[in-house]
Amino acid sequence: MNKPVDDSRILIVDDEEGIRFALGSMFKREGFHVFTAGDDISALKTLHNERIDVALFDIRLKGTDGVDLLRKALNIVPDLTVIMITGHGSIDSSVTAMKEGAADYILKPIDNISLLETVRKNLELKTLRFENSFLKSELRSNLDVREFLTRNSSVRETISIADKVKDTPASVLISGESGTGKEVLARYIHFTSNRREANFIGTNCAALSESLLLSELFGHEKGSFTGALEQRLGKFEMADGGTLFLDEIGDMSLDIQAKLLRVLEERSFERVGGVRQIHVDVRVIAATNQNLKEMIIKGSFRKDLYFRLNVISCQLPPLRQRADDIPLLVEYFIHHYNERYNKSIQAIHPKLLEQLFRHNWPGNIRELQNLINQAVLLCEGDEIISFKEKLDPDDDNNSGEGISEGITSGPLKEASERIVSRFEEIFIAEALKRNKGNRTRTSEELEVTRKTLARKIEKYGL
Repeated sequence: MNKPVDDSRILIVDDEEGIRFALGSMFKREGFHVFTAGDDISALKTLHNERIDVALFDIRLKGTDGVDLLRKALNIVPDLTVIMITGHGSIDSSVTAMKEGAADYILKPIDNISLLETVRKNLELKTLRFENSFLKSELRSNLDVREFLTRNSSVRETISIADKVKDTPASVLISGESGTGKEVLARYIHFTSNRREANFIGTNCAALSESLLLSELFGHEKGSFTGALEQRLGKFEMADGGTLFLDEIGDMSLDIQAKLLRVLEERSFERVGGVRQIHVDVRVIAATNQNLKEMIIKGSFRKDLYFRLNVISCQLPPLRQRADDIPLLVEYFIHHYNERYNKSIQAIHPKLLEQLFRHNWPGNIRELQNLINQAVLLCEGDEIISFKEKLDPDDDNNSGEGISEGITSGPLKEASERIVSRFEEIFIAEALKRNKGNRTRTSEELEVTRKTLARKIEKYGL
């Protein structure tokens, strides 16, 4: 993403061969890839055929006007950085060129050092604009993560813990099965915290090789390894002042774990191949679907890093343990995909909702989202009455039989609340039966307090 000054591609357009040669030689010595043209036709042909980062246009060219060439060039490459070369008598033309989209201008006689500084400055600004655009796009795509949808008591307790620490720099470790919403929680923490105006940067530690992950996190200098043709900022630099989300932290090699530990301790690092210390203010949120304590025993995860990351621990239960959230999530996903596909679906048939309660959800919320996505896309009326794929029949059980009995119509919210209550009653009754009526063991299994369990038992007359 980052485009350095060195090794950039420059086009020099001047009708004097001597100037083209002199400027071309200077920029080549500085590491630029140089193209030259003596007229507008050659210049425009080069822009059509080559990627050019910055162009130098003489304001006066034989047979044409530099401003006219500027207009044509920007039609071909709208984000081209153009610097006009002008004499004292043509300053008005240069001002016109700036209004037409030129990035800067420089006066003749040309001072090489001044010209080089002007080119470098404008290329750096172009790089910053590109990175800023990328990051803003990333933020815009996730601005809706301002709340974590749940009515489950266990998840609410987790959110409560997150709310208490989100404005601190403390590291957070989020654990849970794949698809339980670990990244959603990380984004919630960032976008509701005092760091929300800064960047949220995420990376998947399992998706890259060790060498690529090292460069991804810490960046690299040009020439630091084969293929490093340009300097690159790492995710830590991009997240400075904000949040870095490290997904699948358990897949990180021991070598990179050691480097990450050092950054967490010292808040500084060097790019790959670099020597300059780079200081950052980054809050790290890590996530894993693995048991890191077992990995520590096996020697595949550093104990000291675990304690650095696990300052605050957040555990997200699987969807099968938070079935009371299913109607809420279904309603949210229906609304979301209604907007995406320009649909107006109002409800889901209660029998289908019952199937959702019975399913074991190995893919958790991600699986549910995919199912509703397909259902909304294929639905031809205002109510979802079937799923594209039948849910695993092995997940059905007799305890869920008849949950939606007598519920055949009405608002989704009312229907879902009645089904949730009936499902909750059966779920608690089965748990009490398994634990021979022992409320302590039952509350531990259901991950609720004894007080909450007692209230539910009284409510359902169990």
